[in-house]
Amino acid sequence: MKRFLSVLLMVAIGMGMLAGCSSDVGTSEELSAAEVGEKIQQTVSFQDMKQGDLEKLQKLYQIEAGKVEDFILYTASSNVKAEELAVIKVKDASDTENVIQNIQQRIEAQTIKLKDYRPEEYFLIEKHVLKTKGQFVLFAVSKEVDQIESVFDEAMK
Repeated sequence: MKRFLSVLLMVAIGMGMLAGCSSDVGTSEELSAAEVGEKIQQTVSFQDMKQGDLEKLQKLYQIEAGKVEDFILYTASSNVKAEELAVIKVKDASDTENVIQNIQQRIEAQTIKLKDYRPEEYFLIEKHVLKTKGQFVLFAVSKEVDQIESVFDEAMK
């Protein structure tokens, strides 16, 4: 199973890199999550965050690997911080509702964990962005959540 997930992750990264090299980006259906993430990273720094892999994606959001076409995931470098960014492209747009529900469970868990312990981090969770557009799901917890949402919206046009 680990070998399969490793191969799947390597394929997803390779596809993202190849798609990132293309000079002409078309409609949102043709975009990869890596391309959207790259656009966001041009506006917002991920410097204090660590990149997550498929295993981390599944651990945080309980999303079946077979339903994910491509994704980027960045999480806080410490478990007492709330910052998180996920751009997930599902294979079938009908799966976005299930992904949203799973992410909402993560939001609830983080809310319970940080509400009394880290009020400033709890505030970030309360101001999160969780939205879909076609095959894409955006989940962002950040001080710069408005900029992230704006870049995502612009990329989806």
